[in-house]
Amino acid sequence: MIIFVCANLKEIFIKKRDYAWPKPDVCPRCKMSKLWGHGFVGAYFDDFAGQIQLRRYRCPECCCVIRLRPGGYFPRIQATIETIRSSLSKRIGQGRYLAGLSRSRQRHWFKALIKNTVAYLGQGFKDRLLVAFDRLMNMGKVPVSGSM
Repeated sequence: MIIFVCANLKEIFIKKRDYAWPKPDVCPRCKMSKLWGHGFVGAYFDDFAGQIQLRRYRCPECCCVIRLRPGGYFPRIQATIETIRSSLSKRIGQGRYLAGLSRSRQRHWFKALIKNTVAYLGQGFKDRLLVAFDRLMNMGKVPVSGSM
């Protein structure tokens, strides 16, 4: 399970495992108040060379493993939500992708957005993709995920 927290990626990158991660008060699954530290897991983010160590906790009651992740990112995606939305906005408005980012990755976001829009919102939103992006996010979906 992923919990998004307010965290500074640059500070995490510098301090590594010494970063003071906030500890959840209770397990999000069973609401038990005692969580154990469960080490760290490496993750990659844009603009950082190498892995960033993300904190994990484990609930002894239900065995749920909780990974903390900085807010502003989708699960399993290295770019910020803001960067993805900017890329899609430029592609939809101007027919071009953002410079400095992989075109294939931006193309993946665009195609996944179309697929998810049609699947969850129907054909009527196909010509309003940025509105669909926001609506999918409000539904708790990752608009640019290749897996539904």
